[in-house]
Amino acid sequence: MTTSKATLAGGCFWCVEAAFKELDGVESAVSGYAGGHVENPSYEAVCREETGHAEVVQVTYDPDVIEYADLLRVFFTIHTPTTLNREGPDVGTQYRSAVYYHDDRQREIVESFVEELAAEGVYDDEIVTEIEPLEEFYEAEEYHQDYYEKNPNDRYCQFNADPKIRKVREKFGDKVSQTAD
Repeated sequence: MTTSKATLAGGCFWCVEAAFKELDGVESAVSGYAGGHVENPSYEAVCREETGHAEVVQVTYDPDVIEYADLLRVFFTIHTPTTLNREGPDVGTQYRSAVYYHDDRQREIVESFVEELAAEGVYDDEIVTEIEPLEEFYEAEEYHQDYYEKNPNDRYCQFNADPKIRKVREKFGDKVSQTAD
């Protein structure tokens, strides 16, 4: 099996990671950092906005099962791409909306996708999602990995991740893994 990767920033990585793990063809979703200027950033430094990084999720997927464009459809459904440096209750540059493409094909697909969303007037406000090449992905600390799975009763997750997971299940039921709870 050949896999591909997508790196997406749409607010808190715990929530984005949990939503993408619902999808058939997603081999892994790893929380991390991208888009900054410091090597091996820490969560604390990212939160203090000292590194320029966004909280991201790097999705490894089987393109024979789910396409990059499908991942983008999910991504642009589960977060608000029109609020600058904010997703829900989380405010700061680390919560910005961004797609970090891995190659020119991904860049072309995401640029076209965003243009179509804008032309169709899907959102009332302008899409502010950054589209940048992935220069480096840094995996977040272990306690951030699978956070939702490990902490299903966490109030933050209940208020922020649960709605994203419900959206995925409702709007993309044909793409949801049969093993998703």
